[in-house]
Amino acid sequence: MDIDAIKQRIMEGNYEFSIHAQQERLEDDLDITEIETAIMGGEVIENYPDDPRGESCLVLGYVGPIPVHLVMGWAYGQSNGEKTLRIITVYIPQAPKWEDPRRRGGKTS
Repeated sequence: MDIDAIKQRIMEGNYEFSIHAQQERLEDDLDITEIETAIMGGEVIENYPDDPRGESCLVLGYVGPIPVHLVMGWAYGQSNGEKTLRIITVYIPQAPKWEDPRRRGGKTS
């Protein structure tokens, strides 16, 4: 997925949150403006072109000094086939899964 296409959808308001992403952002006390700001200043750090649920990616953005990960994919309109950006999940990367915001952590026993 292309970060410029993602940012364009955010600017147009052509995006939606999954129920899971909505729950996760509320648990991390992130409001929609903060999410939009993180995406607009963000970058794709992982692409998942062959995900069985459809093409998606992991974006790293920041809310102030706090790193935020956003998994995003495309949702297609049932009647017209138009693409809408779907925010699948939102979370703050933490050990042990993440060594830092860009590197996955080692396996735990």
